[in-house]
Amino acid sequence: MTAEDTIKSTVTSNDVVLYMKGTKEMPQCGFSSRVAGVLNFMGVEFTDVNVLADDQIRQGIKDYSDWPTIPQLYVKGEFVGGCDIITEMTLSGELDKLFDDEGITYSKKAAEKIREANG
Repeated sequence: MTAEDTIKSTVTSNDVVLYMKGTKEMPQCGFSSRVAGVLNFMGVEFTDVNVLADDQIRQGIKDYSDWPTIPQLYVKGEFVGGCDIITEMTLSGELDKLFDDEGITYSKKAAEKIREANG
């Protein structure tokens, strides 16, 4: 199986996937920590893929999405964005709408707390 096959299988068989440096319990970069922190705080069930554990996946995910940086968030098989985009979407309420539209369970109250704290 190629890196692309592995990535495609992962993003299509899991509702929410975060390709990140480290794990959701132990992020190993600030950007990965921010996105994992948002998802964890909002109570989103997600699959984390540690790109530091596999160089082929680390490069493969950049090629797959045509996006040069990590982390990368996928919802229902679609690339959503990296840290800046996810931060912006969280603060604007767009991430809530995406989760609502895709049937992803999350805490609306937690999402509102993030916006209040950053408002």
